[in-house]
Amino acid sequence: MKKGLFITFEGPEGSGKTTHIALLATYLRSKGGRVLVTREPGGTNLAAGIRKLLLDGGEGLSPMAELFLYEADRAQHVHETLLPALRKGTLVLCDRYTDSTLAYQGFGRGLNRKAINTLNAIAAGGLKPHHTILLDVPVKRGLRQAKRKKNHHDRLERAGLAFHQRVRDGFLRLAKTENRRFRVIPQQATIEATQILIRHAMDSFLKT
Repeated sequence: MKKGLFITFEGPEGSGKTTHIALLATYLRSKGGRVLVTREPGGTNLAAGIRKLLLDGGEGLSPMAELFLYEADRAQHVHETLLPALRKGTLVLCDRYTDSTLAYQGFGRGLNRKAINTLNAIAAGGLKPHHTILLDVPVKRGLRQAKRKKNHHDRLERAGLAFHQRVRDGFLRLAKTENRRFRVIPQQATIEATQILIRHAMDSFLKT
């Protein structure tokens, strides 16, 4: 198994990222891999408060302030968690990263995507994913599943169908633009069927 790989998971709300990352981590560890599961926002102790503000509060937060909170979270995440793990040869599975910022704040909120790319590069210190799995799901279904799982919608999930359609379209555009890095996996009828596709994709990543 290759070491020091940085794999990101992206997708619209309700795409099942958290569930599938946990299942994949168990699978990879069973094969002898040293695996770290982390997420954005909130992949560090310092960032826990930022995550709570972004998802559970901050109703009056401007799109630009929202963007800078995500970038602050990322800068700490890269410094404290991602780079140290990768330097130790750990296989890192990250729930959201820079592509989410482009999809949500760029395509969704309408902020300048060139500026977001610049801020992403600065906050990440140039750290880019080796591979990205995009879990795709139709917007209405995804939002229903997200609400059913948590019994409520968080601040982003309450942004409306049009916003979330722009986000989904943005993810698919990013995947088309960087088709060598992305693997798009449509949500299947069951968790097991989706996970099989994810494991096949991961096995191919580990062989390259």
